[in-house]
Amino acid sequence: MTKMQVTQRITAAEYLDHYEEDHRRTELVDGLIIMHEARLPHALLSMRLLLALTDWTRAQAGRGMVVVPIDVMLDDRNVYAPDVLWYSEQRMPATDDPWPYPLPDLAIEIRSPSTWRYDVGIKRRTYERQGLAELWLVDGVESVVRALRRSDPAAATFDATHELALGDTLSSPLLHGFALPIAELFAER
Repeated sequence: MTKMQVTQRITAAEYLDHYEEDHRRTELVDGLIIMHEARLPHALLSMRLLLALTDWTRAQAGRGMVVVPIDVMLDDRNVYAPDVLWYSEQRMPATDDPWPYPLPDLAIEIRSPSTWRYDVGIKRRTYERQGLAELWLVDGVESVVRALRRSDPAAATFDATHELALGDTLSSPLLHGFALPIAELFAER
């Protein structure tokens, strides 16, 4: 992913108004337009996570909705499109809800060479400030998932961090019964 040339920071409203036609491959991060240029390893990780979460949601009614990147407006300077999003049954948007969409319960960001610094920096802090319940930072280079959570829904910050490596299993208190071995996530084929 590379940063588009902009001479000044713009607002979320300006971004949504002017980049509606060609913003599918961009995000607005702290007022700057960031371009997505995903590579095959990134796409494979995204697909594996999407399939695992989709299988889990379909296995039992009431498990919410998992989707691929959609625009989520966090504030007047940030419109993100997490690589994978999960909404609980109580919070999931309807298919005819207006765009951009509300903050999910779980956002998953997958490492890309030029955007990782945003994912682990300003995007993580903004997600935290805006009340995201859980964030998974998936690092395909290191074969590690960092799950940042609030120990209690009322917690002001991500006060619990779990670093999961090969041999561990990814699960979440939000996703009762979901379990994905990290080795399967980072499998070559």
